[in-house]
Amino acid sequence: MARKIVVIGGGAAGMTAASTARENGAGDITLITEDEHVAYSPCAIPFVIEGRIKDFPSIVMHTPEFYRRERSIEVLVKTSVDRVDADSKKVFTKDGRAFDYDSLIIATGGTVFVPPIEGRDLKGVFPVRWISDGQAIMDWLPSTKQVVVAGAGVIGLEMAVALRERGKEVTVVEMFDQVVPRIMDKDMAQLVQSHCESHGMRFVLGSPCSRIEGEEKVTGVIAGKTHIPCQMVIMATGVRANLRIPEQMGLEIGPLGAVRVSPSLQPYRKGRPVPDVYLAGDVVMCQSAVLAGPTMSQLGSTAVRQGRVAGIRAAGGNATFPGTASPYVSVIGGLHVGGTGMSRSLAEYYGVRVAEAVAKGSSRARYYPDGKDMTVKLLADIESGRLIGGQIIGGEDVTGRVNWITAAILEGVSVNSFVERMENAYCPPTSMVSDTVNAAAENLARVLRG
Repeated sequence: MARKIVVIGGGAAGMTAASTARENGAGDITLITEDEHVAYSPCAIPFVIEGRIKDFPSIVMHTPEFYRRERSIEVLVKTSVDRVDADSKKVFTKDGRAFDYDSLIIATGGTVFVPPIEGRDLKGVFPVRWISDGQAIMDWLPSTKQVVVAGAGVIGLEMAVALRERGKEVTVVEMFDQVVPRIMDKDMAQLVQSHCESHGMRFVLGSPCSRIEGEEKVTGVIAGKTHIPCQMVIMATGVRANLRIPEQMGLEIGPLGAVRVSPSLQPYRKGRPVPDVYLAGDVVMCQSAVLAGPTMSQLGSTAVRQGRVAGIRAAGGNATFPGTASPYVSVIGGLHVGGTGMSRSLAEYYGVRVAEAVAKGSSRARYYPDGKDMTVKLLADIESGRLIGGQIIGGEDVTGRVNWITAAILEGVSVNSFVERMENAYCPPTSMVSDTVNAAAENLARVLRG
């Protein structure tokens, strides 16, 4: 008998799960989301603000009506779930409705972490998570000359570029002593920072925002001993799992602050898997493919992969989610910034001794016009010689190279094996005959030989 499914959350994980469940023979499917839009990527918001994408409606791929008409999925927008009763298999909404389910998928995503600092509720302080956030920022821009972006991760830097392109004075404040902390090493991060500074952005590093000043509206920010006048503050201070529903259900929360799940994406309660419940997306703590143990992979690509597994499982099929290397890429003021696997700081945090090597080259053959500089850094576990991470900064074509390194990490390839066996396609307009990634691997092999 076809299973009745309820999905909580309308982001990439939830929409993928619902559509996959339909493809796998599910019965009635109801998706409930607090947002007024579905099927869009929050990653596109900075590029709308920058003006590279025409407007916010352009980033909405499908409407609720499309899902009802084309996929027989009932989508309820601007609807909040009050609680879930796993014993009776019912979802209760705050407007008084109840929905029975045979399988439940929780894809409640994450929420922007806003530090509990004075002034965070002033007018002119904005998170960046939903289309409504982006529209609110756009509406506030005409009255803004100076902006502080709190957080120098990739979203923070993309927002800083967008606002700089809008003609604003932009200062980025970061509590760590580098941009793109945790996932990028300091030497590579310095290249990103220098690029941003060449676009007129200023940085205050090693000092978090300690206070936002103003009476009704923002007038400035205090970061350490620095006072920064501004009329807008963008909170790009990280995303934390939205745990309201999982905690109400008594699901186990892992040490990284998200729900602990099995490879089948089932949660646990009192040490036992909860039947007929599956989770996907930013709310999940999953397994690392690089080192044994848990990781967070709050990426759209991960959400889609997990949503697929959750949808198959919920419909009664068989699928599992393996470990992830969490490959990422960002375009920051025309600079392509990507990475995969472990950074040095993360690897050392987990007790891994790391060897590293860097190579500089071009995105095209050196004699072919308009090639862009490219820097590739690779990292290996000294003990095993296995490739565990890579970071790339260049003017173009970083994504394919990050995917190449990711595939090697997922297969557990050693650096020596990478040098000997990993082939690259070559054409003068697309790469050097021996790619910069190959050169970095050869340099790393020499380091490992001592």
